[in-house]
Amino acid sequence: CGGIDKRTIEKFEKEAAELGKGSFKYAWVLDKLKAERERGITIDIALWKFETPKYYVTVIDAPGHRDFIKNMITGTSQADCAILIIAAGTGEFEAGISKDGQTREHALLAYTLGVRQLIV
Repeated sequence: CGGIDKRTIEKFEKEAAELGKGSFKYAWVLDKLKAERERGITIDIALWKFETPKYYVTVIDAPGHRDFIKNMITGTSQADCAILIIAAGTGEFEAGISKDGQTREHALLAYTLGVRQLIV
């Protein structure tokens, strides 16, 4: 159905470990740019398509960093629904939901762009 083979994940795991970012191996499935991998952030949108017996699914990985909000808007504007990843580190959650926080801004932008189904 479009899964990722074990060898690919093992390759990403090795490459990520060499950069001191071993936990990023799954992010590298969609984060292809050298700068994304070095910095540990998504910069540009990436698409991954697969199908189930009932649905055609396109996963759109969009940036969460404030500097790349235009790319986030580009990706989110194509979405029927979204998954909003919440930072859970000490102080990160509070910063994200604060008045000018990225979490709050991304939720508002998604709603403004027509996304009515949001998984948090």
